[in-house]
Amino acid sequence: MKGTYANNSLAEASLNTNELQVTVNGTPQRARAGEPLLEVINRAGLEIPQVCYHPQLGPIQTCDTCLVEVNGELVRSCGTPVTEGLSVRTETEAARRSRAAAFDKILGNHLLYCTVCDNNNGNCVVHNTTALLRVEHQVTPYHPKPYPKDESNPFYRYDPDQCILCGRCVEACQNLQVNETLTINWEDPNPRVLWDGGRPIDESSCVSCGHCVTVCPCNALMEKSMLGEAGLMTDLPLPIFNSAVDLVKAAEPSVGYGPILRLSDTEHAMREESIKRTKTVCTYCGVGCSFEVWTKDRHILKVEPTHGPANGVSTCIKGKFGWDYVNSDRRVTTPLIREGNTFREASWDEALSYIARRMTEIKAAHGPDALAFIASSKCTNEESWLMQKLARSVIGTNNMDNCSRYCQSPATMGLWRTVGYGGDSGSISDIEQAGLVIGIGTNTAESHPVLATRVKRSHKLRGQRLIVADLREHEMAQRADLFVRPNPGTDFVWLSAVARFILDEGLEDKEFLARWVNDLDEFRASIEEYTLERAEEITGISQDVLRQIAHEIVNADGTCIMWAMGVTQQCGGSETSTAISNLLLVTGNYMRPGAGSYPLRGHNNVQGASDMGAMPNFVGGYQSINDEGVRAKFAAKWGTELPTNKGLDNHEMVHGIHAGTIKAVYLKGEEMGLVDSNINYVDQAFEMLEFFVVQEVFFSRTAEFADVVLPASPSLEKDGTFTNTERRIQRLYRALEPLGQSKPDWEIIQAVANALGAGWNYQHPSEIMDEIASLVPLYAGVTYERLEGFKSLQWPVLPDGSDTPLLFTEGFPFPDGKARLYPAQFIGRFEPLDEEYDLHLNNGRMLEHFHEGNMTYKSPGITHKVPGMFIEVSEELARERGLENGRFVRLVSRHGAIKGRVLVSGRVFGKQVYVPMNTQEAPHMVNRLTGSHTDLSTHTPAYKDTAVRLEVLPDMGDSPLPRWNHRYGQPTPQRGVEVERKWRRADYVFPGHLPGRMQLARHVAPELIGGDD
Repeated sequence: MKGTYANNSLAEASLNTNELQVTVNGTPQRARAGEPLLEVINRAGLEIPQVCYHPQLGPIQTCDTCLVEVNGELVRSCGTPVTEGLSVRTETEAARRSRAAAFDKILGNHLLYCTVCDNNNGNCVVHNTTALLRVEHQVTPYHPKPYPKDESNPFYRYDPDQCILCGRCVEACQNLQVNETLTINWEDPNPRVLWDGGRPIDESSCVSCGHCVTVCPCNALMEKSMLGEAGLMTDLPLPIFNSAVDLVKAAEPSVGYGPILRLSDTEHAMREESIKRTKTVCTYCGVGCSFEVWTKDRHILKVEPTHGPANGVSTCIKGKFGWDYVNSDRRVTTPLIREGNTFREASWDEALSYIARRMTEIKAAHGPDALAFIASSKCTNEESWLMQKLARSVIGTNNMDNCSRYCQSPATMGLWRTVGYGGDSGSISDIEQAGLVIGIGTNTAESHPVLATRVKRSHKLRGQRLIVADLREHEMAQRADLFVRPNPGTDFVWLSAVARFILDEGLEDKEFLARWVNDLDEFRASIEEYTLERAEEITGISQDVLRQIAHEIVNADGTCIMWAMGVTQQCGGSETSTAISNLLLVTGNYMRPGAGSYPLRGHNNVQGASDMGAMPNFVGGYQSINDEGVRAKFAAKWGTELPTNKGLDNHEMVHGIHAGTIKAVYLKGEEMGLVDSNINYVDQAFEMLEFFVVQEVFFSRTAEFADVVLPASPSLEKDGTFTNTERRIQRLYRALEPLGQSKPDWEIIQAVANALGAGWNYQHPSEIMDEIASLVPLYAGVTYERLEGFKSLQWPVLPDGSDTPLLFTEGFPFPDGKARLYPAQFIGRFEPLDEEYDLHLNNGRMLEHFHEGNMTYKSPGITHKVPGMFIEVSEELARERGLENGRFVRLVSRHGAIKGRVLVSGRVFGKQVYVPMNTQEAPHMVNRLTGSHTDLSTHTPAYKDTAVRLEVLPDMGDSPLPRWNHRYGQPTPQRGVEVERKWRRADYVFPGHLPGRMQLARHVAPELIGGDD
């Protein structure tokens, strides 16, 4: 096996061995071998221009404004890697003149009208460099480009006349996001940025991730939500605005740029009084992107990622642009109480009194276990904590769960069995460092897009190997070095066969197993039947391919396995998750960077909701409710005894309602009426409840069944913390005041508890976190001070604040410190295909929408891209059944039926159909088709185990995926901005070789030209 087992301190030590010394302006500076020289100069506090450089993009080398002399030669400092003994001078006359000349050429591409520019926010690189160089007049005249603005995309626009051709956007698209849409046509007489080689943005492969807009150093790429909103004088009618621009430009020859920039600085300072910048954490998937949200009153100007620990400058379409729901006119803003078949508005006092009275009556008549509570994976840690505290401490029941039951509980079970912690074993950066990444049942590029960019980047630029096992040929499958389509529900078999082959061939990591792992003999016996021959018969994967997978894992310098709902939402989801961890243990892929298990969490805080004890059998930190010592610790803190019996999970609650044992449910922030399996059965259960409280931002499908609807606030209207898929705890801050009478969930839960006589008195979520830290060892050192700003901690967090980015560096959390190979078993499909139900139903998320779409359908731009659900069929099935795009069909399962339009696609194979889970119409939700069978160990619904038949209907409509969806685009991959093509242009001259530099000097501050030579 390649690699070694290392902890963070060893990794840091290896960095120290790369340290060396360079001399900058006569002063020794410490540096790291190979890093850009410009980074050393920046750390030294020296101000030199750097228009195209961005630390997260690396050297682009298009602008030539960072020129310095190294050992007497003029070089681009961004593109010069550090080596021992470099002698650097930044202030020679040649360097200064060349930097000024290079920037003057840039100004020839850009109309400088900062005072009336929406991007005059203090972070415009062109404005700031003009000021830094004290440019008064430009020599190179401005030349407009012969292209119109492209305003076709619903979220941003491109203005070629303002584009300086720095290439940042291209580099970000090609090598950070790796969507590979943007290029620059350097050979054209008038170069510009191109989408798919010259298509309108909205008809290209652009996924609206926003990377290009974020890294643009000027106003060439801007969010449409900024236009006419950000500046004090930018909402002028177009003729007046153009006149204002002309006025600014007319003044430049006589007064110079100095007074104009001072005026724009004044305007920028005045903006700061009205624009608020608030750090928050994305409320969509589990990657945990953090950024600043810019607001002006309640208008969201933009989302600005800078240096989030999980995402850097990266976002996806939802995190960058999907915030319209916060100000939607469909928000619930006052409590609602049912009267017959309608709802009326009520005061908070009336609603709380009603809830307290009905809960008290039901508890008195039927006992505390007649009530059930469901927390939200969209809400904060503090709010999940209070929800389970309300259930246990105030009501006295362990009937408590959250939506991890629908997706990630089997992964957690598989990891508990084998390595002891139910979370990612490392960080997203470890996935990027791995020699081999395997994705099983995860459409990562659509479900976890920012995390996928790290894999795509490493795969493209570093040669990382990628294997994907899935039913659909989604983007990650298309990019993979090896893509396999196992028969549905058979991943356990091929994983076990690969593990057996490795053991049979003596390829296992013997040293690792001997030192760190128990139960090898029992495990070897448990997989005895999974020969390559049998695996090929069951899975459809050839023996040669299985051997290749085994050798790829053995030979890789670290293997990370990512998996998601394609694995967990099966009757054997826990068993397959266990098999994944077993395979990693056999090959020594724990306890080291760039290796390990990564069950990708679906919601922004599904990890945190479980960490907080919003589960039927655990209190916070996965401490068992059966442990007397645990109950005593909580009872001492809370002043109440905790119930001892295991509660019901989500799935059992629905059965309990049908059985008549569950009389009341309090649910917050979960669209259970759409996302639970077999929702026909769930709807019937909701109708049977004696009392139902739903706490929501919108009047959701689930709220239609409620007796009381409480208006909650979304993440931008509250403080708190989220915990992402890599166990990273991050703070979010209130950016907006709650709309109407809505309240943050923690305030509502406290109000309900106090109406029931609890006497809680939390003044701020930080106080709730202090309580969590005192009772949950995994969070022992978590404080709001340690999470200030963009700081984060990855659990376990010791009392002194030390966190654990990489798990298991000193052993596994079992009594003997060793992991366990667990003898799991294969559990086949509950609904195999037959003559009547002859198609396999697959379902999942889409890039544009999140889950059922309650938030994203409030965004006109996102809905423009994907207006609704569709039924994706293979080309083979389309030929067989006479189907075409837009044809209406009905899917019928043993549990229900839905109607929708066909999308014919090469992504789906054979007799399989795919239906995304997002829809605005409850009757057509895919979970009308799914059944009530579950993973045997965790009761996670087996959404992916459904057989259906297809009925062709006479109706015909438009294609359900409009032509402006990115999936029709044609990307243009290249190795980045390809600056060498610019250098080969006939009109390009390296600035150090430009003639007439003394003429240029008259237009730049003299002291910036005179140098030290």
